[in-house]
Amino acid sequence: MLLSAVPPVPALMSVPLGQGLPSPDWTGFSAGPLTVHAYALCILAGIAAALWLTTRRWEARGLDPDIVWDVVLWAVPAGIVGARVYHVLVTDPAGYFGPGADPVDVLRIWEGGLGIMGAVAFGAVAAWWVCRRHGVSLAVFADAAAPGLLLAQAIGRWGNWFNQELFGRPTTLPWGLEIDPGSATFPAGLPADTLFHPTFLYESLWNLLGVVLLLVLDRRFRLDGGRLFALYLVHYGIGRMLIELFLRIDPSLMVLGARVHVWTSLGVVLLGLTLFAVIVHRRRRARGGAVDAART
Repeated sequence: MLLSAVPPVPALMSVPLGQGLPSPDWTGFSAGPLTVHAYALCILAGIAAALWLTTRRWEARGLDPDIVWDVVLWAVPAGIVGARVYHVLVTDPAGYFGPGADPVDVLRIWEGGLGIMGAVAFGAVAAWWVCRRHGVSLAVFADAAAPGLLLAQAIGRWGNWFNQELFGRPTTLPWGLEIDPGSATFPAGLPADTLFHPTFLYESLWNLLGVVLLLVLDRRFRLDGGRLFALYLVHYGIGRMLIELFLRIDPSLMVLGARVHVWTSLGVVLLGLTLFAVIVHRRRRARGGAVDAART
């Protein structure tokens, strides 16, 4: 059964405002007729950080850094489109096409609503096309970019903080997140001084940990051929799955009693494990064939 729903929010003792992690009341600034949103600034800062790290790793392999810029020029727009498509069609389609919804909201990307699963999928297709034009293996680029992807996600998640969105269940922990009770995202029926799990912070820290792990593992074992990217999928998928399963309460498509992101995250983990296993198996077969050829 498929339906769009908000999981029940457990009632917890509220905590006076001012005793948790505050949410910003600043969401951007205006420059003439142009409004620059904090959400967009976080996304752009994440892209810039990923570009910096990926370029450094690319140059360390003795490859032309112009290729990275070429990939970015195509993969970033494709990733943003894919992220929006995923959010609109998978995360909360009823919010855009259901009763009382305004389909024009699909275009209001500054209000939030980007799905990383769609960004990676669409961005990967664009990266594959550019790499093919340059005669470069997609696996080589994916391994170079994997830590940078996690870094971009870690920074981009702070956009949810500025938008006061995608927080978790109520909590009395000292780092509980304050949400403006007048915000459209504040769950109905809860006291105004309720604090919530700052899931944006949890995911950001998890992704930063992943950046360190991937860099250390790559330096120690020189994971190439797509193996580092496979580990990126596993690491991100595990963290996202746990947060979606136990903490997130925002509206989401429900599949078999669980948020759709639980299943897509599980799929990402399984894809990463399968990809890693296939690459290792092929390398072992190749080494075995080389040994047999040498013996003959």
